[in-house]
Amino acid sequence: MSPFKNLLVGGGLLIAGMSMSAVSAANTPITIGTNNWAENIAISHMWQQLLGEKGFDVSLSEVSKPILFGGLAAGDIDISLEVWLPSDNSFVEPYSDRIDLHGTWYDDALDALVVPSYVDDINSVADLERHAEDFEYQGEPTIFGIEPGSTIADETDAAIEQYQLPFRQLSSSESAMMAQLKEAYREKQPVAVTLWQPHWAFAEYDLKILDDPKKTFSAGEQIKWVSHHGFGDDNPGLKAMLDAWHMTPEQLSQLMLEIEKTGDPDKGAAQWIAANRDLVDGWLAARP
Repeated sequence: MSPFKNLLVGGGLLIAGMSMSAVSAANTPITIGTNNWAENIAISHMWQQLLGEKGFDVSLSEVSKPILFGGLAAGDIDISLEVWLPSDNSFVEPYSDRIDLHGTWYDDALDALVVPSYVDDINSVADLERHAEDFEYQGEPTIFGIEPGSTIADETDAAIEQYQLPFRQLSSSESAMMAQLKEAYREKQPVAVTLWQPHWAFAEYDLKILDDPKKTFSAGEQIKWVSHHGFGDDNPGLKAMLDAWHMTPEQLSQLMLEIEKTGDPDKGAAQWIAANRDLVDGWLAARP
């Protein structure tokens, strides 16, 4: 066999080996840790489909936040797409040597108290005190919130105390809170809810974020994705795509709203991806 033919054969084996390696990496199962927030559901299903296009076998695992970070540290969960900083520092710091923070995909996230824009004379949290009677529910001025123990629920309790509001926070779930907002909005009645940006409600309704001069609510947060330690080094192509990912409030709100309207996160994410192909292809093109 000639040296030239040996080179071709060797090169073919090398190329074949590289192809097999790429296929093997792409077919590695990936577990994304999720929670039941609207934006987390949206981005997790979006990336499950986008990574699926690239051959990755992606599963979603819904867990609570403490379990999420413990799972990342142990390697049982590969990545999570939504870590708010600095708010989530208390979850990150105990595992700082076993998890890796990656790119910021959303800037200036915030928590807030929100009222519909048609509610006049209320522009700050302090203004609620003078208009408490307008927000009575079952005989008591009420702020509708989400699950007890969530960051925004704790912030709302602090705001009630610091602004000396004669209100209670009625905590239940995001879906129950949104049902109260939808009903009040339809009837053009005053209602106060705890919301965060990003959220699909800002694309669906004309809402007013109340000023918070005492700074009881988180603001200026960065949302990053996170993995167990070493995951990015082992999966450079996936890391490059996720690091290239960035969304504006309008883009993310529309993704969430698409899911809300279809009632199906897979269908809604697929429709949004189809309508934003140039955007998502830019993220996917970052793969080396």
